[in-house]
Amino acid sequence: QVQLVESGGGLVQAGGCLRLSCAASGRAFSGYAMGWFRQAPGKEREFAAAISSTGARTYYADSVKGRFTISRDNAKNTVYLQMNSLKPEDTAIYYCAAGPWSTAVADYNIWGQGTQVTVSS
Repeated sequence: QVQLVESGGGLVQAGGCLRLSCAASGRAFSGYAMGWFRQAPGKEREFAAAISSTGARTYYADSVKGRFTISRDNAKNTVYLQMNSLKPEDTAIYYCAAGPWSTAVADYNIWGQGTQVTVSS
């Protein structure tokens, strides 16, 4: 299995941009679809974006579509989430996950520790 470590979170003002990275170590990174999920205080973890194992296909939650871009570089064992036009409601802990081509939290078995994103008004 792969081990995932997120980075790039922080504090940003509304309308700003932030780029998250998820570095993978272990076996067969290129064989997994990858997802980004987020969890705000008092809320369930929710899907944000996913990318297929080859990077050929992407899928986004309606709440982030048009603002966020997921990408991956299999040669670097890294997946990214470029977040533009950030809103206060984007504030959450962001988690990287490896698994099947799915939007469901329960379908992913490999998770990073998360990185905090805070968007101020």
